Order: sequence, then C-alpha cells, then structure tokens
Amino acid sequence: MSSINDPRLRLAAINFLNPAPLMWDFEHSPFQSQLALRYRIERMSPAACADRLAAGTSDIGLIPIAALARHPELRVLPGSTIASKSRVRSLLLVRRAHQPLAALRSVAADMASRTTVAYARILLHRWGNGEVPFIPASAGLDAMLEKSDAAILSGDPALLALEERENRLERTGEQLVYHDLAHEWITLMGLPFVSAVWCASAGCALEERVVEDLNQSRMHGMQNIDALAAEWARKMPVPESTIRTYLSHNIHYTLDGDCIEGINGFFRAASELSILPSYSLHVSI
Repeated sequence: MSSINDPRLRLAAINFLNPAPLMWDFEHSPFQSQLALRYRIERMSPAACADRLAAGTSDIGLIPIAALARHPELRVLPGSTIASKSRVRSLLLVRRAHQPLAALRSVAADMASRTTVAYARILLHRWGNGEVPFIPASAGLDAMLEKSDAAILSGDPALLALEERENRLERTGEQLVYHDLAHEWITLMGLPFVSAVWCASAGCALEERVVEDLNQSRMHGMQNIDALAAEWARKMPVPESTIRTYLSHNIHYTLDGDCIEGINGFFRAASELSILPSYSLHVSI
C-alpha cells in the first residue's frame, strides 16, 4: 500500500518498447505532471512486476499473464493489454534450419520470462517435443545457440535479433529459422496471443479514476505512435519505420472479448499439460 509519507500509488512499469503506448500520459505532457501527483513509477522486469504485486510492495503493475495462475488474488484491470492477433515480432523461438522442432534436444531461454516459456512449452508439446529441456540463459542469440539447439528471445532482444538476421547470416553462414511465437500460437490454437495485463494487488483500494487513467493513457498513446517511433528509434538500433509498424500493427493493446478468450485458452492448455495451475479470467470489458 502507499505510505503516509507518500500517498501515491506505486505503479510497477516495464522498460521495454511494447508497453510504450500504455505509458504515454505518464511520460509526456500535458498529463505527466498531473499523474505524478497520484502515481510513483517504479521500473523493473516483467517478472519483478508480478512478484512486487504479489508481495504487496507495488499497488498496480503490468504483469505477464502466467503470474495470474500462481497469484489469483491479483485483480485484472479492464481495458488494456499487450497482445497480438497476427505476428508479434518480439517473441521468437530461433533454431538451426537443419534441426526440426521435434528433434530439438535443448532450448535456451530467459527463465524469468515465465509466460513466454509457458507458451513455448505448450507449442513444443503440439510439435511433438514437449519434454525438451529448457536451459537458463541471458538474452543473446549467439551465446544461447552455443549451448543449445534453439533459443527463445523476448522483448527488445527479439526485435534486435530480427534486425540482425541478414548480418548474422553473412557473418556466420549459419541458416536459422525464426519462429514468431504469436503467429505459431494463433495458427495452432485460433486464439489471440496475450502477453500481459494491468493488475492491482489484493490489498490496494482503487478509485474508479485509476482504470480511467490507464485507459486514457493507452488511447493517447495510440494517437501518438509516430512520436513514440521517433522517440524509441533514438534509444535502440531499430529503424523508426519498424518501430511504427510494431506498435501500430504487431501489438494489440485493447483487452477485448477475443483477448479474454485467448487468456482462458492459454490457461486451459497450460493446465492440461501441468505447466501452470488452473485459472479462469472473468473481467468486464
């Protein structure tokens, strides 16, 4: 809960590109100064967001959906999400071209990305290789492929790997296959790929305007994609046009009925395979 000395709500945010439209009002005028009176922004990894909310040391956070099964007391807030209904680009399984998915002997992955790992395990079951071991690794394609047959990259490292795809082929001569996990999920399951949602901790007393603030920020962010693309092109070695397409077409930001169905489909599949505990989401839209 917020303290007496600082009554603002503690908002756990992720310093990746994909939530940038959701954070627009919190980081840009004319609403930034007004929101700073009500919220204290704390930046951390996606997994840390979920842990902080579960511990009650943050009040609101953008959390990976897998955390909901282990912390069902967290309250999903309506309106906003990070999802994809086509290709997401920022979640990849990369393998050597000569090794089929069913023949992979190991997969290097950032194990802190629990939702990505859960999606990948479900897909690997569908591809006939559900028992392949996952090896903990830091994000870095070359180093990951030195120790494993395949690698899972998420967030900004995945976007950078796609940008470096041709350069890597020239440099190494190694043919790789880049599987977009959202596209693979949608193809196999017929459901949207949902990555994260805004949640509130169990002990946080929310005013109605909190959800209004979050959803207004999302709407304003979607109206300022060009500005965000220019801003983030100065922060990472990805072309402005790629960032613009990523934010406007690859990522879907509205928690609609299809996304809720996608979340529940993910949990059904994960529960059936004993990857995650059973969970069902019921939230107004």
